[in-house]
Amino acid sequence: MKRPGILLVDDDAALRELITLRLEANGFRVEAVDSGEAALAQLALARPDAVLTDMQMAGMDGMALFRAIHARDPALPVIVLTAHGTIPDAVAATQMGLFGYLTKPYDAPTLIDLLKRATRLTGSRADTGDDEWRSEIVAASPALDTLLAEARLAAQSEASLLIRGESGTGKELLARAIHRASPRHAKPFVAINCGAIPAELLESELFGHVKGAFTGAGRDHPGLFLSAQGGTVFLDEIGDMPAPLQVKLLRVLQEGEVRPVGTTETRTVDVRILSATHRDLEEAIAGGEFREDLYYRLNVVSLTLPPLRERREDIPLLAQHFLTVLTEKYRRRIHGLAPDALEMLVAADWPGNIRQLHNVLEQCCALCTTATIPASLVSRARRDKPAEIQPLAVARTAFERDYLITLLKLTQGQVSEVARLAGRNRTEVYRLLQRHGLTPALFQDRDETG
Repeated sequence: MKRPGILLVDDDAALRELITLRLEANGFRVEAVDSGEAALAQLALARPDAVLTDMQMAGMDGMALFRAIHARDPALPVIVLTAHGTIPDAVAATQMGLFGYLTKPYDAPTLIDLLKRATRLTGSRADTGDDEWRSEIVAASPALDTLLAEARLAAQSEASLLIRGESGTGKELLARAIHRASPRHAKPFVAINCGAIPAELLESELFGHVKGAFTGAGRDHPGLFLSAQGGTVFLDEIGDMPAPLQVKLLRVLQEGEVRPVGTTETRTVDVRILSATHRDLEEAIAGGEFREDLYYRLNVVSLTLPPLRERREDIPLLAQHFLTVLTEKYRRRIHGLAPDALEMLVAADWPGNIRQLHNVLEQCCALCTTATIPASLVSRARRDKPAEIQPLAVARTAFERDYLITLLKLTQGQVSEVARLAGRNRTEVYRLLQRHGLTPALFQDRDETG
């Protein structure tokens, strides 16, 4: 069982060490940094369960750090240690979303209690026991950590939830994870793709029919909503649902009732509805293709899965996961990918996202005759020229930070490899890292099983 993780930010080395010892003695994992800038770099590497920061620091102070964190991850609890003179600022920040504040000198038991409440709120792994609810989602990127933390919180509610994302990003996997993390986890999870079933059959599939309702209806059919009684219904590609069925779905959401085809009787149904789409529903509403009232009923909570090209650090993990499954399926003794083959996978754009990556690796496994998959086979399976990692010289200055973070993640903090991939010498890379407050050691492997 992993202990809840705390990001501690304080420019006083002695106080930082003292707080670290106290938190670790009370069952927390602590990552301690000495500035707000270093904290943002650490957050780009890994998402903690809570942030504890001093208010008054050189450079970025605690309030500026809170605002930066809150802008990108509103669900991440931030606690501030403040002097009496800055209490008004802390109180104002609490109204904007600050989880809490303590005055110095702080009371240790109060701090520990506040952090425990903060990590329980975010669904810390120490509180949930394990990661079984998200076991099908292979990811280590901060973007996915943030999304999954929000999904874990949303799972505890009964709110309808809309999952957005490009095709192939894993929207159904996320929906299943939310169901497993919800109070309805012991009840059925029923999924249907609204764009894959002819319109004339979709109503019967969703709401059921009675015997004789239409030609071929030789028996009663309960439909997916009644089959999922007490559980979760996942409506994939909700944007493709025909307009007449949108009206009937709205009735389910408003009244909790369904009317099977061929009868005037309604039946009560208790389900939570999750939906997903790759379409721009706002644009569909403007074009008269999707009901605005239904949209607001479905979109109580919205989560957006990032495309694979925005989470490249997950590609090696996904590739290894798929290879493990596929080598067993094809009974091949394939140990992995050649280094240049893996680099090719990481650099590719992946318009088809995770689904495309899986298909490429499946073709590689099916055709590979060696113990290692070569780059030539990956190139053939992709059927196009893979994208190159952009040299640092042509990267926009505004994107230098993200560019360096990506390379540090891919190389696990090896500056010589960063320099090779960026096309720059090590001295220049060190200067760039210093400019952006990036510490290579933070990106190196460490044991997080504590």
